[in-house]
Amino acid sequence: MELIVTGRKKDVTDRFRRHLEEKLDKIPQLAPRVRRTEVVLTHEANPRQVKEAERCEITCYVSRTVVRAEAATDDEYSALDLAMSKLTERLRRLHDKRRVSHTGKNRPPSVAEATYGLPTESLSDGGDQTAAPTSEEALDAALETRGNSPIEIREKLHASSPMTVGQALSRMELVGHDFFLFHDVDTDRPSVVYRRRGWSYGVLRLDVDGDASGDLDEDAEAVAS
Repeated sequence: MELIVTGRKKDVTDRFRRHLEEKLDKIPQLAPRVRRTEVVLTHEANPRQVKEAERCEITCYVSRTVVRAEAATDDEYSALDLAMSKLTERLRRLHDKRRVSHTGKNRPPSVAEATYGLPTESLSDGGDQTAAPTSEEALDAALETRGNSPIEIREKLHASSPMTVGQALSRMELVGHDFFLFHDVDTDRPSVVYRRRGWSYGVLRLDVDGDASGDLDEDAEAVAS
């Protein structure tokens, strides 16, 4: 297994690298087909982010599947332990995944069928209510900024082959994100699957030619619902 370790705004000591390699020795046992593992260690110098000053991101390339986990704490060793815990759980999920038929009587119930009739709104008994965040606080939370911290936008380019919505949902779970950008093999369009309330998911599709207004109206109604 090829291992690439990168330090951003910090130097990676030999002691920590040896500790890191010992931890990563477990990866081939869970994913024998792993080709490469990349570890990015980042130090945040902003004193307002001291509790998340050390960030560890681990990315495994298993055949054509990408499995990723990251964590941030005030110590690089605990950040590594937390990231490895998330990664091993996702690698086990990938290893134990069973291929099932999505048609016929053995078809598993869809998310909509399995969650039909379940409440999607949180229930309140009239107790203490948490104040809703302001627009500035919501923006800080979404962009992971604190106070007057400058906004940072990370740009990533990744190769992908056309896949179904079901495959995109599986990839989204493996990388631990709330959304996943993919090329829909059924519609031949750039699309995004995303997590909604409860156990429901949504799909957004991009009409690059502007000739599918009817489909766009249906997607807009689905998103609004």
